[in-house]
Amino acid sequence: MKTKVSFLAFLFACFSAPAFAGWEYKGYYVNDGYYHDDGSRFTVGFHGGFAMSHAKLKNEMGSLYTDYYVNNNTGAIVSTLSFMNAFGEEPWPEGSDAYNYSYVGYGDLATLPVKEDFKKNTFTAGASIGFTLPDNPQWRLEAAYDYIAETNYNKTPFIEGDMNVTGGDLGDTVVHVFSTGVKSTISTDVVSAMAYYDFFDGKYKKLHEFIPYIGLGMGYAISKTTLHISDIYGDLSLDEDLRNYGTPSASGVLQFDNPTDKEKYPSSTNMALLGALGFSYGIAESTFVDASVRLMYIPKITWDIVNSSGSQYREWFSAENMLYTNFIVGLRFEF
Repeated sequence: MKTKVSFLAFLFACFSAPAFAGWEYKGYYVNDGYYHDDGSRFTVGFHGGFAMSHAKLKNEMGSLYTDYYVNNNTGAIVSTLSFMNAFGEEPWPEGSDAYNYSYVGYGDLATLPVKEDFKKNTFTAGASIGFTLPDNPQWRLEAAYDYIAETNYNKTPFIEGDMNVTGGDLGDTVVHVFSTGVKSTISTDVVSAMAYYDFFDGKYKKLHEFIPYIGLGMGYAISKTTLHISDIYGDLSLDEDLRNYGTPSASGVLQFDNPTDKEKYPSSTNMALLGALGFSYGIAESTFVDASVRLMYIPKITWDIVNSSGSQYREWFSAENMLYTNFIVGLRFEF
């Protein structure tokens, strides 16, 4: 019975705390016994919404030389592996289409740009705790956690552009090459410290009024990425280092042993800069509806190819200047 009474007393304390928040605010007594509220509050917030992301993608695969043949009639470029799989070794039978090709030379795939930048939409959610400053309640300091839900980036071909080639029958020249297919995912966690300024007069936020605010902060971002690549054009499979990440098929095309366990992929960590612009609206004592646009800037996020055991990895591409634009709504409680 004693335990039950204690439990009921605990519940009563929890539910009654907001109701008595007015006289529990921190302050001090002056000489005549009047209790002065300095405006300081403990804050707790929860929010969620829609996230838009944008970044410039950069080829990070490192030097990766491969060679090509060109069809003299159509100008089509094919890798040496694709050419050999199609026509085999010399001598070719009379009238073979192989005679319409010339060896054009070799070039570095690392010089080719990524064909399409990263532009994705997803969901976000988070929470925060903090306090308003004594005698300066317009200022709020908060520690926050935000989660940007997983989204994907799939592209074939992944890289495409003009490549300088050398050593071929046509001498040094430039050919237009496309290569590689990718399937990838990304999700991001951000832990941050934020400073907000609420635009209102006095020491108390009035109910049923819109109170605009701005905020700035810094944080630590952990981006979890996965990457699956395929050599659909046959120009990766002859590279010795890449053979550490897969197994050649009967035709010699490398089948990459991409791990299915996401924990085998390294996380990409970075400092983050944050900004916010929004407003709150008091619906009850100590309870505010909060709506804002929050920007999160992350300088660089990398995607890596990983061998099946997760013991070896190689950077493949990166997102430069990733910008998350989050449109969020939530509730904030100030006690």
